Amino acid sequence: MKIIKRNKSEVEFDQSKITQAVTAANNAARESERMTPKQIERISDSVTKQCENMGRALSVEEIQDLVEKQIMAHGAYEVAKLYITYRYTRTLIRRSNTTDDTILSLIDSNNEEIKQENSNKNPAVNSVQRDYMAGEVSKDLTQRMLLPQDVVEAHNNGLIHFHDSDYFAQHMHNCDLVNLEDMLQNGTVISGTMIEKPHSFSTACNIATQIIAQVASNQYGGQSISLTHLAPFVNVSRIRIEKFVREELESIGATLTDEQISTITETRLKEEIQRGVQTIQYQVVTLMTTNGQAPFVTVFMYLNEAEDPALKHDLAMIIEEVLNQRIQGVKNESGVYVTPAFPKLIYVLEEDNVNEGTPYYYLTELAARCTAKRMVPDYISEKMMLKLKIDKNGDGHCYTCMGCRSFLTPYVDEKGQPKYYGRFNQGVVTINLVDVACTACENNGEGGSKEDRFWKVLDDRLALCHKALRARHERLLGTRSDAAPILWQYGALARLKKGEVIDKLLYGGYSTLSLGYAGLWECVMEVTGKKLTEQEGAEFGLKVMKRLNDACKEWKAAENIDYSIYGTPLESTTYKFAKALQRRFGIIPGVTDKNYITNSYHVHVTEQIDAFSKLALESEFQALSPGGAISYVEVPDMQGNIPAVMDVIKFIYDHIMYAELNTKSDYCQVCGFDGEIQIVEENSKLVWRCPNCGNEDQTKLNVARRTCGYIGSQFWNQGRTQEIRDRVLHL
Repeated sequence: MKIIKRNKSEVEFDQSKITQAVTAANNAARESERMTPKQIERISDSVTKQCENMGRALSVEEIQDLVEKQIMAHGAYEVAKLYITYRYTRTLIRRSNTTDDTILSLIDSNNEEIKQENSNKNPAVNSVQRDYMAGEVSKDLTQRMLLPQDVVEAHNNGLIHFHDSDYFAQHMHNCDLVNLEDMLQNGTVISGTMIEKPHSFSTACNIATQIIAQVASNQYGGQSISLTHLAPFVNVSRIRIEKFVREELESIGATLTDEQISTITETRLKEEIQRGVQTIQYQVVTLMTTNGQAPFVTVFMYLNEAEDPALKHDLAMIIEEVLNQRIQGVKNESGVYVTPAFPKLIYVLEEDNVNEGTPYYYLTELAARCTAKRMVPDYISEKMMLKLKIDKNGDGHCYTCMGCRSFLTPYVDEKGQPKYYGRFNQGVVTINLVDVACTACENNGEGGSKEDRFWKVLDDRLALCHKALRARHERLLGTRSDAAPILWQYGALARLKKGEVIDKLLYGGYSTLSLGYAGLWECVMEVTGKKLTEQEGAEFGLKVMKRLNDACKEWKAAENIDYSIYGTPLESTTYKFAKALQRRFGIIPGVTDKNYITNSYHVHVTEQIDAFSKLALESEFQALSPGGAISYVEVPDMQGNIPAVMDVIKFIYDHIMYAELNTKSDYCQVCGFDGEIQIVEENSKLVWRCPNCGNEDQTKLNVARRTCGYIGSQFWNQGRTQEIRDRVLHL
């Protein structure tokens, strides 16, 4: 059994240290108030048993809390007082420097919390360690100087989560919808170098990857680009290639018909498209930004975004090549093709590609094969999105999210035109709905029904979230465009002047602030005793969602800032919230008895439900998450059953705006096994093991799992690993 020390390193549990600590406090008490050695032994045994039953590594603080409760349970109040006083004194000493030990454990790759904080960062390499070191300093500054203390305390206690505090000291924001069209058509500047409009498709792809890397280094969230913005350069290359072909023929005195020349041109054009797409795929995977990871980028594939038929034809060629290359995958260090984490792909389902016999149905079939093999693309239903994303003129729109799920709200500019590219998200604060429910249900002495108390606690927590979100907004106010020229001056988000502040982009709905939420399933269970899949539970869950939306509308009306509800993609925070709930409320069956809580509105991963029922139910909740949310179904290996994948895809088109299929894509570098790498329990800890050869060395395992809207490939903390293990199949 392991424990997590205060510097976040992991060590073996030692029961004798509990005995020693209690004995020391006991000896300091008056003789008449002391416990017997047998009582101390019972306390030590009881705490040890509780730690074992948790099924995870507890922190030193959690163990000390258990010790305190046991001393009190034995009626040794003076001993308990002395034990608490000692803890408090040691805490004051430690606060004299809050970051040194954490940074040192990080450098030694012995920080268990940081090691698995992000499933797409390798904490053993210098660039990632450098980012984490800077992050620890930023967190320290943020908590001591930049945030209100009630927000800090709520964050530390797991009532809310103030996302990305490791970047808050700088004037940085969350997600972007990159205006690649503006940058390619009108030119941009990268690292002081003028980049003019490209003269070929392959050059446009190369520039796009440079833009992606620059953008990723100047914000901390996801970003999205559209293939539609690259499509015009296909014809640019076509014209150039045809010119070269004719010049070659003329140089050797050969004569061919226009049809023959066109055939040669198209063959060479496809080769260039292949090279350009390969540039994007491999550059994104191999680039490393200043935060020590590959750019978190989403590639959007939407045929109807190209209004001109010729442009749509060229866009279809690009989409086909993107899908074919993703099906192939990328080679790992052993030379075996595996599933890459990025770029994330989103494919839009439309009238002319979702039904058999339509012009682009072949692309959807190809997408289905890609999903079965590599877990992407994810699917947006144009039909459903046009119904949900309505602007002030009453028009519906279809557009991509920023990264894995963060959606902008509809916006119309001063000319009455819808605008999405060039917009961004200011930041996220997430409310722990499970804690709201448990707090309300615990406070029976306050009177009123559980539900009445729930709404009161919820309103108090929402006020706290609003305060935290305002802090994010105010941190960005006054930021000058010089802070990130690629974003604010050279077209990724805007074309502001040097020295100009970005304030006008923070109001009026141009950018958004996200009120995230997590644990709706457990929240509903605690208050109603019903599952979200039962009528009473679903009704209460929808009421909660509507209250969150009402709060955002109130804030927006008062401040002219666009607040929006966001189904938070909890990664490491799902474990943090679960541990905080267990500390505060103990183990409540069906509520706090896991080392994770459920993402956003999702049906619990252990619930037996079929894919179609799950998507239909969750569509009601997704409609109430305008700031972003995604649903998924867990499926077995579907490579031999593409018609079933197509059935799910068609259901998505008719019923839900944004969804994905989760499968497994693993490889063992020791024995070459390419099936599912298993999760097993070993010494009260979950580990990944090859079922063929028993390999548990994570550096020699390629494991890809959908973590929370995107694919992770660097493994996960114990809470998220348990959640992955517990997932049941929906198909």
